[in-house]
Amino acid sequence: MGEGLVATARAQGAALAYELVGMTTEGDRILDQPLDKIGGKGLFIRELDRAMLAGRIDIAVHSCKDLPTELDPSVRIGAVSAREDPRDALVLPVDAPAAVAETFDVIAAYVARTGLPVGCSSARRRVQLQRLMPGVSVASVRGNVNTRLAKLDAGQYGALVLAAAGLKRLGLGTRMSYVFAPYQMLPAAGQGAMAVTVAREADASLCALLEAYSNDEAALCVAAERAFTRALGGDCATPCGAYAEVHDAELCLEGLYAEPDGSVLVWRSGRVIVDAAGPDGAYGAAAYKAAEACAERLASEVREALDGGR
Repeated sequence: MGEGLVATARAQGAALAYELVGMTTEGDRILDQPLDKIGGKGLFIRELDRAMLAGRIDIAVHSCKDLPTELDPSVRIGAVSAREDPRDALVLPVDAPAAVAETFDVIAAYVARTGLPVGCSSARRRVQLQRLMPGVSVASVRGNVNTRLAKLDAGQYGALVLAAAGLKRLGLGTRMSYVFAPYQMLPAAGQGAMAVTVAREADASLCALLEAYSNDEAALCVAAERAFTRALGGDCATPCGAYAEVHDAELCLEGLYAEPDGSVLVWRSGRVIVDAAGPDGAYGAAAYKAAEACAERLASEVREALDGGR
């Protein structure tokens, strides 16, 4: 463990002392270039992985959507949190008239009149925005949420698209002018959930604590979403989205993949039964296998459709 804030908590009936170690990665430092041009999401986790494998930290906490689909072989996801709001939100400048937020069509017309771009750094959001708001330009925006909001309110953008979960966790939910339904703008794999990574050779007691924290349904859905993205070779430069829910022992998966310029966009849906196996209702290996097989079938359908649309 490194130097940081020392605190205590209780887990599984035991008192634990833990230390929060803040880390600034290369991805945090380079803010003047699009993420896909400087190494992708891996910039945010490589340094944390190295610190973990060197024993300087025991675990790392990430927004699940920011994890690359291919992790360092020495690292795995040890837990997935219960999911916050998985949707994307459109944020208007703080001085925008309140009446503008009545409907999406009114919002889109308002943003178009400003002549300013919509700020987002995600290829997935960009290609979907181009279809939802034709004629409105989209421009990259980097920095943490408060930095992006400051740029918006300073007049650099007509609107931003941000993850609803991040805004809510920061107490900024009131800044959301419109929240896209998943059928309008498909989220990124894992969006809304936090992922805790741990070394594959980590102490068994630590792994047991993480397993007790992990949310079974969120972990299963995230595994399916990441399997879909991985099967298509998706990364931060790829317009790729995935979202899964479980209803009455059936996992429902939506997947999207597009050409980088948005000229061809394919959206497919799949379903599979994922009965819980354990007496505690936890999903077993068979459920994960079924969910990932469903994701791979969906990815195969998308590849075929993309090939036909080229």
